[in-house]
Amino acid sequence: MKRMAPAPGDVFGLLHPFSDAHTLGLASVAQLLEDCGYRAVIGGEDLCRAVEAIRLPEHAAKVRQWIEQRSIAHLGFSFRLDPGAGATRFEELVHFLRAHGLLAEAGGPVRGLFFAGLPATCKRVARALGDRVQTFDGSETPRETLIKFGLSPRSLPSEYLAEDEYDESRRQFASDLLNREVPDRIAPFAHHDYPEFGSRRDTLIARLKSARNRGILPLMRAHVGPYHADRELAVEQFRDWCARLADDGFLDVLSIGTSQLTQSHFGLDWSGLPNGGGVPIQNEAEYVSVYEASRPMLLRTYAGTRLVNRMAVLHERTLNMAWHALSLWWFSRIDGRGPNDVLTNLRQHFRTLAFISKVSKPFEPNIPHHFAFRGADDVTYVASGVLAAGAAKRVGIRYLVLQNMLNTPRSTWGIQDLAKARVLLRLVREMEDSSFRVVYQPRAGLDYFSSDPNVARCQLAAVSALMDDVEPGNDNSPDVVHVVSYSEGYELANPDVVNESVRITRAAIGEYREARKRGRAFDVGSSKLLAERTAQLEHEVRLVMKAMEQSIPDLYSPMGLYIALWAGFFPVPYLWECRDEFAHATTWKTRVDRGMVRVVDDDGRFISTAERLAVASEAARRFREPSGANGQALTLSEN
Repeated sequence: MKRMAPAPGDVFGLLHPFSDAHTLGLASVAQLLEDCGYRAVIGGEDLCRAVEAIRLPEHAAKVRQWIEQRSIAHLGFSFRLDPGAGATRFEELVHFLRAHGLLAEAGGPVRGLFFAGLPATCKRVARALGDRVQTFDGSETPRETLIKFGLSPRSLPSEYLAEDEYDESRRQFASDLLNREVPDRIAPFAHHDYPEFGSRRDTLIARLKSARNRGILPLMRAHVGPYHADRELAVEQFRDWCARLADDGFLDVLSIGTSQLTQSHFGLDWSGLPNGGGVPIQNEAEYVSVYEASRPMLLRTYAGTRLVNRMAVLHERTLNMAWHALSLWWFSRIDGRGPNDVLTNLRQHFRTLAFISKVSKPFEPNIPHHFAFRGADDVTYVASGVLAAGAAKRVGIRYLVLQNMLNTPRSTWGIQDLAKARVLLRLVREMEDSSFRVVYQPRAGLDYFSSDPNVARCQLAAVSALMDDVEPGNDNSPDVVHVVSYSEGYELANPDVVNESVRITRAAIGEYREARKRGRAFDVGSSKLLAERTAQLEHEVRLVMKAMEQSIPDLYSPMGLYIALWAGFFPVPYLWECRDEFAHATTWKTRVDRGMVRVVDDDGRFISTAERLAVASEAARRFREPSGANGQALTLSEN
């Protein structure tokens, strides 16, 4: 089948198998296409499950019906896990399309096929299917993505051709840093010498205090988790990796990248269940062995997605958690990552927050970027983080680890990222008092890095410089950096890549601070765009918070947070599950404009925050607690 350029009015269908929960670029691609005048449809949970086992007749019928009823002219499939499995799944999909006469060569509607995955998967797909399929390995800019879809460069919106001066200056800084091989000269810090170091009594707060006194902030955190089909082999390799990283001494905090089944089915029978990526830890003894192998690093891991409180207690007992992270609304039915409906999830998470407070551990709201993944605007990104922080303080959390994922979506300009980060940090810090403190932790975006290792190294150095511009001149900020390894765009990071990524991050922050002192760095303080956008964003977020507090009784509670999403205060146009339940939130549209994300109407005109708040506030006033509609089980299941 020869690929054909899209015609006006063509519909693009985008799919991924259910086991791959990390296909977060689909929403960004959909927006790119819609900004160019095309319609993009992302398959929901039923389609994702069907495409995963498309050989079954009932699943094949479901996919065929979706293609025919939606008039899909161009079909895209994303799979960013194992290359062998990804290529096999896509070849099965193409075979299905051919066998059922759905390709244009047989008179069917599908004229274009597209595959997105890791570089190795793309190569396998290209070898098997040739030029009938266009592949995307994740390194493409928005402009390159649209051209690969067959659009003419002359037809692209101007915002996808623009380049911000600040971003270019950081790219040049990063390139020079790597050309001078500065990261190669970075050595691990000597071990801390406070009494609790590396023991069961060690804490994040103690380590932060030690690092601040020694002038070696920020602490370095990385997320690691090998995966093999042989579960026990994967766990054994992870223990070896923990020991290596501990001995190498570059990391302060190791995040255990557990598998989906560890999060959802810990201690249960996994037979026949898809596991996705990550290290598949299945029992308490394995957690204990990981703790022993990782001395003296601090440890943390994903929360459970069922029996959330019990898993938090287990993690605390076995790992002495550096901090706990919860996503409140997320990692539930709303994103296919857990079995709980949203309200049950919120109630379980609040119960877990009470436990975290009781054991005096910090809490990380793993939240704003999950809204951004589903197309939320910049105001929602910040407001959701502020709301989560307020709820945590109310429950009694004393230390809040404020995660700030940059480059999300990846088309975000650096200046816009700085505005979001500064407003989020400012509004959450306003809550600080003698019993509530903020620990700032920025990180690079989940789908930010190129599949080209050299380009990705440069991106990591550039985003590290951006982190230091959030509070320029403050050598104690950020407190912690979540170092996303530069290999994120093409393969799992092993200890060597993790260590190199930490060296790049530390080198970039150190050198950038020196460049700023010598007047050789971009002066963000003189940026009129940054000042105006920061002031505008802060004003709009304060409007959102005030509107929610006035129209939602007991806002900082599970039901209050539920209503905030239900009523549409947080636009999520690319939410792919529970759309009927959260129709007020999914009805809004958003688009990228000069590197920021804003709410727009059907004609692409910007809608003021005050205008949409009036709509959401009215919906909130009409809210009545659900009684089990749409399959919702709104009673709290026991933890």
